[in-house]
Amino acid sequence: MTGIYLDNAASTPVDPRVVEAMRPFFTETFGNPSSLHRFGRQAREAIDQARATLASQIGAARPEELIFTSGGTESNNLALKGLAFAQRKKGRHLITSKVEHDCILNSTAWLEEQGFTVTYLDVDPDGLVRPADLAAAIRPDTILVSVMHANHEIGAVEPIRELGQICAERRVPFHTDACQSFGKLPIDVERDHLSLVTLNAHKVHGPKGVGALYVRSGAGLEAWQHGGGHEFGLRSSTENVPGIVGFGKAAEIAEIERPREMPRLLRLRDRIIDQALASLPGAYLNGPRRQRLPTNVNLGFHGREGEAISLLLRLDERGIAVATGSACSSHQGDQPSHVLLAIGRDPVEARGALRVTLGRFTTEEEVETFLRELREALATLRPINSLMAPEPISAGA
Repeated sequence: MTGIYLDNAASTPVDPRVVEAMRPFFTETFGNPSSLHRFGRQAREAIDQARATLASQIGAARPEELIFTSGGTESNNLALKGLAFAQRKKGRHLITSKVEHDCILNSTAWLEEQGFTVTYLDVDPDGLVRPADLAAAIRPDTILVSVMHANHEIGAVEPIRELGQICAERRVPFHTDACQSFGKLPIDVERDHLSLVTLNAHKVHGPKGVGALYVRSGAGLEAWQHGGGHEFGLRSSTENVPGIVGFGKAAEIAEIERPREMPRLLRLRDRIIDQALASLPGAYLNGPRRQRLPTNVNLGFHGREGEAISLLLRLDERGIAVATGSACSSHQGDQPSHVLLAIGRDPVEARGALRVTLGRFTTEEEVETFLRELREALATLRPINSLMAPEPISAGA
């Protein structure tokens, strides 16, 4: 069996068209974009083109509102810490949710150590922030709200337009981590009232090690990486020209193909969910049934939550790659998912989810193979922890 990759939320294979666009910038157009000679000017022009592409896709008024970084984690750190320290004389209160990515939650924890206060919003059983809760949490000293666009574990798509409207009415900057949603869902910084937006390349079939942060003009960010004043003074470091070019190309392809690609992936997503819930005893879905990314499935199996790693490894032996949660949290071992705990799952359930995420190169045949192999793998597992007694699963059923 050739490998079947169903962990696209962790990272995606680079599209060959992206590789081809990047290739000349390793060996031919290799100049430092800060240099004044022809080689440098060519590199600068390539960066400017990629910046304009990304800015146009999120409705940014000016390309220079896009700051290139090393990825989503750096962009999120720059957004939270940069704004917090720039605005600390106005207030020291931030708001986020309990289901954010670790790089947001660890950043806010660090800011609390620096004397800031943070409100962590609860979510409903689908993982969605309630707009009324945000409105009630905003205080006179609130200087930033950060709520992700789409969740990395359960695929829940947050109501960022409603949340952004509340922030705009209160004149509070609103940041969203759009690493999982960019290229899949429309984003418009004006319509959604966004002050800061985090993007990265390797979730949209671009290269690793490159991301961007949209910073609305006048947001008043303070740089925390100092050097030669690159990226309009907000992120000093010689730019990763091949990566930035690849990011721009990946974004361009995603935008062109999204109208047909997302409906295709939505059908495959629903095929997995429908078949699992209908035919696998004890199967349940984590996250919303509808208001979720078209690429995300997160399943639990009553009575087999304690065997999630074994299930993943059995599928891996069959050439199928899935996940049990966020790739960035995999080093934490057997710790329960903070996202699943936040939506009301108990500690056993929060350790036992299977995350299946689709991408551009996922085929219908691969989905059918996965469903068959999942049934057979589940049949080999002995129930350890149970909230309900599952029926025996017949591998041939």
